Amino acid sequence: MVMISVVVGTRPEIIKMGPIVLELQKRDMEFDIVHTAQHYDMELSAVFFDDLGLPAPTHTLDVGSGSQAEQTAEALRKLEGTFEETAPSVVLVEGDTNTVLAGALAAAKMGIDVGHVEAGLRSHDLRMPEEHNRRLTDHLSSLLFAPTETAKENLERENVWGRIWVTGNTVIDACMTFMRTAEEKSEVLDRVRFDEFSLATAHRKENVDDPEVLSHLVEIFTECPVPVVYPVHPRAVKMLKEFHLYEKLSESKNVQLLPPVGYLDFLLLMRECEFILTDSGGIQEEATSPNIRKKVFVLRISTERPEAVEAGYAEVVGTGSGDVLSAVGRYLEKREALAGPSPYGDGKSSEEIVSILREKPS
Repeated sequence: MVMISVVVGTRPEIIKMGPIVLELQKRDMEFDIVHTAQHYDMELSAVFFDDLGLPAPTHTLDVGSGSQAEQTAEALRKLEGTFEETAPSVVLVEGDTNTVLAGALAAAKMGIDVGHVEAGLRSHDLRMPEEHNRRLTDHLSSLLFAPTETAKENLERENVWGRIWVTGNTVIDACMTFMRTAEEKSEVLDRVRFDEFSLATAHRKENVDDPEVLSHLVEIFTECPVPVVYPVHPRAVKMLKEFHLYEKLSESKNVQLLPPVGYLDFLLLMRECEFILTDSGGIQEEATSPNIRKKVFVLRISTERPEAVEAGYAEVVGTGSGDVLSAVGRYLEKREALAGPSPYGDGKSSEEIVSILREKPS
C-alpha cells in the first residue's frame, strides 16, 4: 500500500495541499502531514488547519526562520529524521519554498519517490530564491504534477527525469472548496469601510526591501482611482517604517490598512473587490477561479504564471507608479469582462493527483 507523506511549511502550501489531503481522507489512503512551520508558530498554524477542516499535522518540526541556508539546512535535517521514522513511499511537496526543496532533497537522497505538485513553473528571474527552489525540486522529482501545458513544456525542455502529468492547479480546488466555509466564518467585509475597493498585497523582498520600489508602491496605493484595502505583511510594515513611508500610507483616506488576514477572509476580499494589485504568485491563479474571476495587476517585472496573462486575467505592470496607474486607468475605461475559463483547471486537480498516487506501485 502506498504511504504518502504530505510536507508543508507555509500557509500557501497548506491551502494548495488541503484539497489533496481531503481527497486522501475520502479514499481512505494512508498518509501523514509533516509541517515544518517554516514561517509561523504552531498555535496560529493549528487554527489555520482547523479553519479549513483539515486534520492536524502528524509531525511538527518548528524549523522557524533564518537565512536561506539556515532554514533549508534545518528543514533538511529534521525532515530526514522524520522520513527515517515514518518510511513513506512518496513524499509530496508543493510549490517553491525552502521546505519544498528540503523535503525533495531529503527524500531523493533516501531513495524515496518525490511528487511535486505545481511542477514546471518558471519566472526566469534568478534574483528570486523561489526560482532556484522550484527548478531543483523538479529535477529531484519522479512524479511531476504540472498545472498547465506550458509548465509541462518547461519540464520537457529541461529534460527532467520524472514522469509528467498535466493536472491543473489545486489552488482552484481550494477556492471552490473553501469559499462556502469563508461565507460562514469570515466577518472581514464588515471591517471594510469602502463600498467599492481594490485589493492589494505586497511582500516580496525585491519590492519591499527596495526604498525606491516601495515608495512607488505607496504612491500607487494612495493615488489608485479605486480605494485600496491592503492587508499588510509584517515584513512590509517593518520596511515601510524603516524608509519613513508608513505614515503617508496609514493616513491616506484612499487606503485602508488591515493586519494580515487569514485565508477565509482573503477569499471573500478577492471575490468582492474590483481588481487586485499584487506581487504574489498564487493570487494570480486564485483570481481565475470560477467563483472569483478578477483582473490582477502584477507588481513585478516577470511572472511564473504566464497562463494567467495569456488568458487575460493578469497583466504584468512592473512597479513604476506611472506605469501601474496608467494600466489601471485603461482597465477602468473599458471594464471588459473576463471571458475565458481558468487556465488552471476546473477544480478537480486533487482528484486526478490522488488517482495517480493510488495507482503507483508500493
